[in-house]
Amino acid sequence: MLNPAQEDGYDLPAIDEALAGTPFAGKIRYFPSIHSTNILAMREADEGAPEGMVYLADEQTAGRGRGAHSWDSARGAGLYVSVLLRPRVAPADILWLSLAAGLAVREAVRHATSLEADIRWPNDLLFGKKKFCGILTELNAEVTRVRHAVVGIGINVHQESFPGELARSASSLRSESGRSWARQDLLIALLQSLYREAQALSAETTGAALNILSRLENASTWIRGRHVHVDEGPGYSGVTAGLDERGFLRVRTAQGLRTVHSGGVRDE
Repeated sequence: MLNPAQEDGYDLPAIDEALAGTPFAGKIRYFPSIHSTNILAMREADEGAPEGMVYLADEQTAGRGRGAHSWDSARGAGLYVSVLLRPRVAPADILWLSLAAGLAVREAVRHATSLEADIRWPNDLLFGKKKFCGILTELNAEVTRVRHAVVGIGINVHQESFPGELARSASSLRSESGRSWARQDLLIALLQSLYREAQALSAETTGAALNILSRLENASTWIRGRHVHVDEGPGYSGVTAGLDERGFLRVRTAQGLRTVHSGGVRDE
């Protein structure tokens, strides 16, 4: 546990040592402030940056979430990181990487803090009805292969309160537990967990996808039996009915079974 009076910085050599044996060791780039770690990671990936590059920031001035939403990245308050991967999966299977990233964050949070998080499809993490982590996966792909994928993760760690509308919808590790946690410990646990997930997907996608589906069914209250509204097109409401073979959420409506491809899901 971190003393709240201490500055919660990063010891990069210690992180590299803890990540020995993973592709991330020796590849962490730290920025006191940056526009967006995902934007930089995607640009450098296009230019040939190696797999395993990690872009870590203390502050983002233009952090992004799914659906063009912004992500508040206050200085020193959260863990803001983007990871460059080159998974050996078909483009049609890339959603499983996003789902696996959500599970990786959940496992890292449990490991570092003992807190149990819920997962809202595809990969928002919540405590109760309040979101504390968002994940944005972007990729460059051909018809038959993924050239590279960037997984951007923002975790609220030290915030004690949130302004305006966010007060009703946002949370943090500190506001949930009343304690401060070292971002470095969380980062190490996260990268170790993400490495295991990516390795499993690249080694045997079908088996890994079935395993992800099984774990999501146990970890998320949003996969089955939840009354939701889907913000896709004109929007619609229904009851969640599991995932299809590609990882997309199915919702049973009065008009029949529908599949959510890109819309946001919220309580009805």
